[in-house]
Amino acid sequence: MSDEKPWSHAPLRCVRRGHFWIPGERVIQSGRSYQRAPMYVEWEAPEHVIHPYPIILMHGGGFQGTEWFDTPDGRPGWAQRLVEAGYVALVIDRPGHGRSPLHTEITGAMGPPFSYEAARQIYFPGSDPRHTQWPFDADDEGALDAFVAGYGPLPADLCASQTMDADRIAALLDRIGPAILLTHSASGPDGWLVADRRPDLVQGIIAIEPMGPPFATIPNIGPMTWGIAAAPLAFEPPMQDATMLHASEPGTYRLPSLAGKPILIVTAEASAFAAASPPTAAFLNAAGASATVMHLPDHGVHGNGHGLIYEKNSDAALAPVLAWLAPNTEVSA
Repeated sequence: MSDEKPWSHAPLRCVRRGHFWIPGERVIQSGRSYQRAPMYVEWEAPEHVIHPYPIILMHGGGFQGTEWFDTPDGRPGWAQRLVEAGYVALVIDRPGHGRSPLHTEITGAMGPPFSYEAARQIYFPGSDPRHTQWPFDADDEGALDAFVAGYGPLPADLCASQTMDADRIAALLDRIGPAILLTHSASGPDGWLVADRRPDLVQGIIAIEPMGPPFATIPNIGPMTWGIAAAPLAFEPPMQDATMLHASEPGTYRLPSLAGKPILIVTAEASAFAAASPPTAAFLNAAGASATVMHLPDHGVHGNGHGLIYEKNSDAALAPVLAWLAPNTEVSA
């Protein structure tokens, strides 16, 4: 890992930037008032905004919003590239992660810590020789230390965690107006839940290898009780509980909030997580959505794993997503 000062060769940028908070609700414990699960939002806008809808970037796993900023090898990440393309980018730290404060007595218990072994299992090249784009050598322990440093545990209750996420992001939409959601991995279900809460304010969803497949139990995280999410969605006909959904045949229920909503699910060539995405798209489409799976090798982008958003060819991985964005999300602009 280089000890070079990171600002030595960084390009100059002309942008507007700032941050704000989406507050959590007040709770009373032992006669005192506390705020539960606020959400940190950092935004950046180009000097001249070209596209009408901002993009909300939602991080995965136990990570934080920094995964959308600089890559592990020091290149600009997707947040900067979206700004350069003329979008306003809002990067959140999901409740209980990063700069969004937590206390277990207020926010709830946390799950197991994130291990080095988990990092290698999820992100690093393993037995698949196609995975060639990881941004540092497997034996670079200093780089691995820096990468793992950004990770913490996830909330132990997956349903409660997704509910907090979706409530806060819905409140963010109430503040900023219509926007596009960009999710990665464990935040994938948040995209469906936010659109379910604010269908008129979600212009489209891009899901990078979203958590799945439907109804799976994710190791060390929890069950996807409601198919594509751990938290309930507003199905038609209404489902009294998740057992009704699980027992129902695909096509016999709908998600009206997602009807006609442009959804792009992006998968990588050498990721073990890519296999979960086609069943997720099938679930969505059977419920009346309009989800398309974009497999990056079909667009000439090869060698990626689950961390495709910050691997060596992250700019190439973003290119087909950018090509999809405006034609599919600005029709009614």
